[in-house]
Amino acid sequence: MNSFERRNKIVEMVNTHGSVLVLDLSNTFGISEVTIRADLRLLEEKGLVTRFHGGAAKPGNNGAESDNHEVLLEARYQLAKDPKKRIAQTAAAMIEEGMTVILDSGSTTLLIAEALVKRANITVITNNLPAAYLLSDNKDITLVVCGGTVRHKTHSMHGTIAERSLQGISADLMFVGADGFDTTNGITTFNEGYSISAVMAAAARRVIAVLDASKFNRRGFNQVIAMEKIDVIITDDGISEEDKMLLNNSGAKMMVV
Repeated sequence: MNSFERRNKIVEMVNTHGSVLVLDLSNTFGISEVTIRADLRLLEEKGLVTRFHGGAAKPGNNGAESDNHEVLLEARYQLAKDPKKRIAQTAAAMIEEGMTVILDSGSTTLLIAEALVKRANITVITNNLPAAYLLSDNKDITLVVCGGTVRHKTHSMHGTIAERSLQGISADLMFVGADGFDTTNGITTFNEGYSISAVMAAAARRVIAVLDASKFNRRGFNQVIAMEKIDVIITDDGISEEDKMLLNNSGAKMMVV
């Protein structure tokens, strides 16, 4: 896909979903956030989008910045919405009463939190601020939120303080999404500063990767969790037969929903 086609696709996504995120566009097209921002700047100059911090909306959407939280969540939900929901529901069904689970940042893990809002007698540890907010009204869930520095693009906590807050933690399950995934490198990202995911994985008895099919064979420059650390991969039926074969040989259990 050349730059002209990519920009046309971005405009199409904005018109369809109302807003898009730089982070998600970077992941979708497999290019840097710098390039995406340049695309959005050019599209804004042409009057095709209105930029806000971290993304863009339809032209003239003056509420984009003030409604930033809602825009971010909506944009994430709309990318592979139905597959992500199926994956999240399958993941939530793995959580039994009395378990302690870790939810990493991301849109699919946020959907897992949505599926847990009426559950009881579980402990949820997370750096995912929207997920923590969703679960905070349920008095029957013990909620532990990592401290640290807020990463505004993902509404999550990162950094040394966040990682230290996980010291001594022991969890049954950890759920993690991805910018990209392949069976050689495991889970990768196009951004720096995601070392907290590896700390979470080390604290959990089992690591479950929740990945819609679009994440396969997209490789970021920063490894988040090595393949050998992943116990289960939940994905959707859009996965190719070749990727199924690779997963079957990887040692991780594969669940297609």
